[in-house]
Amino acid sequence: MDLRSAVRGSGVLLLALATGLPALVALPLVLVNCLLVVMGVGIFVLPAAAAVLHRWTEWERRRAGRYLGVQVDPIRSATGFKQVVRSPVTRRDLRWLVVHALFGVVVGLLGLVATVGVPSTLVSLALWSSTPDITLLGVQPSGWGAAFVLAAGQIALAGALFVWGVPPLARAQARISLRLLTPPESEIEAQRLAERVDVLAETRAGALEAHGAELRRIERDLHDGTQAQLVSIALRLGIAEKAAADDPETALRLVREARGGAEEAMAGLRDVVRTLYPPILADRGLAGAVFALGARCAVTTEVSVGDLGEVPAAVEAAAYFVVAESLTNVAKHSGAERATVALTRADGELRVEVGDDGAGGATEEGGTGLTGIRQRVAALDGRTSVHSPAGGPTRIEVALPCGF
Repeated sequence: MDLRSAVRGSGVLLLALATGLPALVALPLVLVNCLLVVMGVGIFVLPAAAAVLHRWTEWERRRAGRYLGVQVDPIRSATGFKQVVRSPVTRRDLRWLVVHALFGVVVGLLGLVATVGVPSTLVSLALWSSTPDITLLGVQPSGWGAAFVLAAGQIALAGALFVWGVPPLARAQARISLRLLTPPESEIEAQRLAERVDVLAETRAGALEAHGAELRRIERDLHDGTQAQLVSIALRLGIAEKAAADDPETALRLVREARGGAEEAMAGLRDVVRTLYPPILADRGLAGAVFALGARCAVTTEVSVGDLGEVPAAVEAAAYFVVAESLTNVAKHSGAERATVALTRADGELRVEVGDDGAGGATEEGGTGLTGIRQRVAALDGRTSVHSPAGGPTRIEVALPCGF
């Protein structure tokens, strides 16, 4: 035991006292709320009261976890009257409230006594001459000599209680709170699965939205570009057909123009197809395509690619677009002199890291394409991390699962 742990433990116990007293006050309010539920009025009050109590217990769990060095994950609160009544979270919160109203106050008072023991002894010694009724160690001193001896004994006793008694009490209080408020492993796993479902639903919704936007873009490109060119070609060929007998030279010129238009239409189609699945991926593979992106970048780019193995086509395309968009951002916005691209395969994931030595400060609100990168990656159940402090450097890390 040391003084530092005693001071920390004293803070825990004093906070237990500060929250235990309101818990004592809250207990009769809980009973009143139950009566209101029976009367029909509490149906509207109970969910709000349960939400307030849960925020309190979550704060208590985090506080106890920090003191004990235990990782504490947040627990969802129930919403709605029926869910609150049936939820095991509500029952745990109420059990903690009852125990904390009693045990928290008791250990808090013990912690208060242990904390003020030494200072109060010094104050008593200073006031002894003017207040002879003061006792030390339960004894009224007969003179200054006896007062100093008794004060030394009381300080030693109070100091020992503070240094060796406070930390165990604080740990007991924190452990009881954690035990009362921590759900069983099965419930934690169920909550993780529910949160996972919510995340997947959100990412799927984003993916569907992005897919719809992509389809609209393709339709617009084909309508405004390729379709207009094909209509122009058809008109030229129709005019050429009518002029073939009377004006062969004009007909030949129109045919040549139509052929040129057909070549332009084919180039436009290739551009549209390239945005769906870049042909370079089929020709050179992901590694070769990324090396080509690095070579074409206006900023000097160092590319390293590990042993990637077999990667699903959708993951390859996503990784390619991540690198392409990131290097475009580097060239347009960062002011960097050097960029790096690294592709590795580990733990069933394709990991992409793009960095630069530019000015940093990249945000998703800045129109830098980071939102599109995050949505494209999330659609494949991947993760995106952006580190771009002001002044740089910037690093974008993406992990794409390859196990599907």
